[in-house]
Amino acid sequence: MNRLKAIIFISTNKSGSSREAIKAAEHMGYFTILFTSNEKQIQQREEYTDVHKMVSVNTNNLDNMREEISKLQTKGVDIKTIVSFVDPFVHTASILCDEFCHNYLLSSAIEIMENKEKTRLSLKDQPYTPKFFLIKPDESIPTDTICKQLNFPIIVKSPKSTGSKDVLLATGKEQLEKHIESLRNKSPDNSIMIEEYIEGEQYLVEALVHKHKARIVGVIEQEITKNKRFIITGYGVLANVPVRIRTGIEQVLQSIITELGIENGALHLEIRLSTNGWKLIEINPRISGGAMNKMIQAAFGFSLVEETLKLFLGKSPALVPKHKKYVFTKYVVSTKKGILEKVTGKGRAKKFPGVVEVYVKPRIGTLLIPPLSMGHRYAYVIATGSSLEEAKTHANTAASEITFHLKEE
Repeated sequence: MNRLKAIIFISTNKSGSSREAIKAAEHMGYFTILFTSNEKQIQQREEYTDVHKMVSVNTNNLDNMREEISKLQTKGVDIKTIVSFVDPFVHTASILCDEFCHNYLLSSAIEIMENKEKTRLSLKDQPYTPKFFLIKPDESIPTDTICKQLNFPIIVKSPKSTGSKDVLLATGKEQLEKHIESLRNKSPDNSIMIEEYIEGEQYLVEALVHKHKARIVGVIEQEITKNKRFIITGYGVLANVPVRIRTGIEQVLQSIITELGIENGALHLEIRLSTNGWKLIEINPRISGGAMNKMIQAAFGFSLVEETLKLFLGKSPALVPKHKKYVFTKYVVSTKKGILEKVTGKGRAKKFPGVVEVYVKPRIGTLLIPPLSMGHRYAYVIATGSSLEEAKTHANTAASEITFHLKEE
């Protein structure tokens, strides 16, 4: 009997890059196994046809997962790799892969990239690392020292923040103290990071590392909306990256790969071009979530999650663009709080020129709120164009058709 060649995925979102990775594995002919502790996914099992086997397990408990993996192996399942495309399970998946499969990735590098504190400390002597302070859980808060060494505005964040949840901006000493106190109350056992605020254009860089060499997959301009949090509401994929930008990014990437000893892997950087050169905002050891895989596909004609899986399976990723198009993705947020009664304009938005996809996330009856994290972006429109401006116009015009009709709570 032929043993089933399987890939285990730890956690997935219902849509976006993590879900598309499972679909890509199915398309590549692998038996897909999902480890999930999400009750809703187990209840909606029939909506996950691309998942061949769903296992209900506590994904925060390594021993529970080890048990489930051993059971599968006993039944003759040939597990080729164990992966995750979701925060904070990338490192967990890599640890399990070290134990049960041949791991082509380096777990220690993933662990550093998954933790903002470890990232900063590992790269502290590099010119692209912003000035920062770390306040340990049991330390008193040296606000006078901070104010002397950093100019306002200042960024205050938790090293474990994801999706902009615990990233706060302080414009003066009083606000700085208030933010520190609020993070300390929320997570008393975590350090608090204080960083200089970097002015400048922000880019997101999707990259794969193959045999110690950085391969830039996409350079994406970010449109940031500053309300209570920094929420990215627009992404523009550059079909052609200006040489000075590409060269600067390549140098930073190659330095990170050398410093962290990465041989193979997937990562994305958020990076700003300041008056003092490139400054690294953060690294994540995976493709960005949300619409990123679809944006890369619309821009260059290949699936980044599929090429990432090839890399994880010890094969060479094929990253040669089949075409080059400018792509802009506009996210739609809610300006007020309320229960969703209906959504209108989706059909109209789809008919606009250049529109590749329109996606609306929430179901009727969901509570919508103005955004406090990236998870509070409720719809997006992906559009292409012959220039970034044209793609942006197409996406913005189509997105303006989408309306959330809310019943106030």
